[in-house]
Amino acid sequence: MKKGKTFSPTSFGVVGAGPVGAILAAFLGKGGYDVTLCDVLPQLTAPALDPGLVIEGAEDLEQAVSRTCSGVDDLADQTPDVIFLTVKANALPLIGAAIEGFYREGLYVVSWQNGIDTELELARTLGRKAVMRAVVNYGCSLLKPGRVHMAFHHPPHYIQELDPESRHAAIAISEVLTKSGLETRHTDQIVSMIWRKAILNACMNPVCAVTGMTMAQAMNDPIVFQIIDALVKECVKVARANEISLGWDFYPYGMEYMKKAGDHKPSMLIDIEMKRRTEIDFINGKFAEYGAQAGVETPYNMTLRALVKALEPK
Repeated sequence: MKKGKTFSPTSFGVVGAGPVGAILAAFLGKGGYDVTLCDVLPQLTAPALDPGLVIEGAEDLEQAVSRTCSGVDDLADQTPDVIFLTVKANALPLIGAAIEGFYREGLYVVSWQNGIDTELELARTLGRKAVMRAVVNYGCSLLKPGRVHMAFHHPPHYIQELDPESRHAAIAISEVLTKSGLETRHTDQIVSMIWRKAILNACMNPVCAVTGMTMAQAMNDPIVFQIIDALVKECVKVARANEISLGWDFYPYGMEYMKKAGDHKPSMLIDIEMKRRTEIDFINGKFAEYGAQAGVETPYNMTLRALVKALEPK
């Protein structure tokens, strides 16, 4: 990083008005920043202007955003300093191409998403200097457009740049988020954090999606729990074979974390119920991919990926 390099973002685009994006947009608005909430479904963004986004549960606030739009291309007119992507990972190629059409030096794009390698998908189009990755530690569900239940909030959240040249900007963005009420820290260990969270998602999301169970139901069913346990161990084996550091205590930590998840439907189950495509390729699909790369067999990940893919067309 060059000495004296500064970045003071004041305007933000949030792509995706689902529960994750609504929470982010509401907190940024609460922080006094200019926020454009973008979604292809106008009915999702309409309440964001009047009466405002409503977050309830672990956090409670009601906050309007500056404006809304229905296409990523429309963000070109707003010239935001930072664009956060909160949509499903399978939409990244299209969104990256749209941003490329108006990208300018000094614009940063943050993958505020689940899954492995979402930031690399963006970097293929926008370059590493423009892209950052975050690990988000809240759970949520959409009650209706503009109204979100925040099941849990376990700050801090984390962010890291892909290119060291952008470190100053990542730190500045973390400070903005913290000021807005979403405590966020800059890190140089984001890959480890992504994989730690991805393992938990890979074990709970597809199992719940296939069985229709909530997290608590799956964890408390002795037969279903055997699948979850086998998935955790398989994913840990893949991570270690690829020299991804999880920490010596990851297994007990992961089990304890999932036991506390409560009677909550993970996003993949909701996607299946709403007849939407899932992020399975960026979660279990990635463990299968990295397993093949390291010569580690991944029968549990491949099976769950196949079962979820079979459900998607229905």
